[in-house]
Amino acid sequence: MAKEKTLEDLFLDTLKDIYYAERKILKALPKMARGAKSDKLKAAFEKHRDETEGQVERLQQVFEIFGKRAQGKTCPAIDGIIEEGEEILEEFKDTPALDAGLVSAAQAVEHYEITRYGTLRRWAEMLGKPEAAKLFEDTLKEEKATDGNLTDFAENAANKKALMAAE
Repeated sequence: MAKEKTLEDLFLDTLKDIYYAERKILKALPKMARGAKSDKLKAAFEKHRDETEGQVERLQQVFEIFGKRAQGKTCPAIDGIIEEGEEILEEFKDTPALDAGLVSAAQAVEHYEITRYGTLRRWAEMLGKPEAAKLFEDTLKEEKATDGNLTDFAENAANKKALMAAE
């Protein structure tokens, strides 16, 4: 008879998922930075890459808290989001809409991360691991700030530039 799955099993499965996702994001961010037209957007992607390295380290700490080896599990959701970003890079290369498209792809990543970290934070609290919950909260704050910065850049620069080019 199969062992009944618990909240901790679900937590660990989701932890592996986001660990895989963050490591994929680390590989994708330099490509997005190189593709961006705006120096401000390039810098934002580079800053987020540095933050992501710290987030991977926090995830490794969470694995340690739970007495598990840090390992990822293929995440089709992040693979698809990153693939969409690569399509935007290719299909909108050398167009005024490129940066707006890159921001939209980056925000899809951010929103995915925000949902994962919010869920993991709550589950860590429920599982009696406040130190893990704190690590997730730190990352969640960074992800929300990045999302806000991307929104500001889109509204104040990228979207307007893409729109003006069409007129």
